[in-house]
Amino acid sequence: MSMTITEKILAAHCNKKQVKPGEFIEAELDLILGNDVTAPIAIKKFKESGTKKVFDKNKVALIPDHFTPNKDIKSAEQCKILREFAIEQNLKHYYEIGEMGIEHALLPEIGAIAPGYAIIGADSHTCTYGALGAFSTGVGSTDLAAAMITGKAWFRVPESIKFIYKGKLNKWVSGKDLILYTIGDIGVDGALYCSMEFCGDTIENMQIDSRLTMANMAIEAGAKNGIIAPDQITFDYLKDKIKHKPTCYYSDADAKYKEIKEYNAANIEPQVAFPHLPENTRGISEVGEIKIDQVVIGSCTNGRISDLRESAEILKGHKVAKNVRLIIIPATQKIYRQAMQEGLFEIFLDAGAAISTPTCGPCLGGHMGVLAAGERAVATTNRNFVGRMGDPKSEVYLANPAVAAASAIKGYIAGPEKIKN
Repeated sequence: MSMTITEKILAAHCNKKQVKPGEFIEAELDLILGNDVTAPIAIKKFKESGTKKVFDKNKVALIPDHFTPNKDIKSAEQCKILREFAIEQNLKHYYEIGEMGIEHALLPEIGAIAPGYAIIGADSHTCTYGALGAFSTGVGSTDLAAAMITGKAWFRVPESIKFIYKGKLNKWVSGKDLILYTIGDIGVDGALYCSMEFCGDTIENMQIDSRLTMANMAIEAGAKNGIIAPDQITFDYLKDKIKHKPTCYYSDADAKYKEIKEYNAANIEPQVAFPHLPENTRGISEVGEIKIDQVVIGSCTNGRISDLRESAEILKGHKVAKNVRLIIIPATQKIYRQAMQEGLFEIFLDAGAAISTPTCGPCLGGHMGVLAAGERAVATTNRNFVGRMGDPKSEVYLANPAVAAASAIKGYIAGPEKIKN
């Protein structure tokens, strides 16, 4: 029986020759992830079970990134639970302030992710790692607790939808725009509990950062996971990160899909998702001049070095508009240092931006950029639900880093072509 890449990975991890959509399986896991919001509940359940040791200290990752640096006593207590458990269990993958990064940027960066892996994380954007050819999906805290004990998780094998992108990307168009355009086309439940398989020559010519962005936002279409088959670009990215030869899987030519969607990349311009859903997308030419109060460039979606370089290219020689706050958050310490060494920080500071240590902070309305009632923000984050970044009467517009930077300069939502350098 022919299978998709997702079906092949799941079959391998439950020791079966084949699996089919709708089938319930129990799969062995290569990595299990929790953060300072979700892991404390899992640790509580772990201890209540009477279990003394995690199944494998090298396969459990705890990363305090949502409310760190600790914004208040409660968040400090949450992080303390992670720290004490990590020390008690002698976990390999625990990263504290000073070496911590946003989880979905940090783990690929340090080589904790490889093609063919089966990964769960108590965070919905765990689907990011599908960009490297892994099956990766978000779960709840109790599932995390069970996995820390057993090293396994149960799944219903998802149906797959193939998304084929053809042609060369237009200037200032990236993976963020492709995934926003796709979600705008199919809706926030258009891939409900399905595997979104991204392919086509556009993807084949796309660098890892953009691929990570696309896989990251698969959940915004309701998907179980997003995935891209590993290729030479993947292997080049992983060359200095992983020491073992990965087991790679590829969809069979005659694999069955629930649906196949095709897009011409030449028809896609920079996208903006209007409140209050990622599916409310419009091309930048259709947006109009919407006044804004804040811009956030960062997050697990667009806080990588290529995102910061793109932002700096727009911002160089310009000032942030009066009464607009620009907050830039490198996703990891390595990215922070690289941006500093490349002179990007000088560009950001000259423009009037604030630069933060790595944190999820404003993305979830936690800290480092919470919005007041009536305020509008352009963000390179992944969600713009009601109250996502602060007051329920605030508004969040999702965009790529170039649009975000241009908007910060203009004081309203604007495309990069509006800025003369």
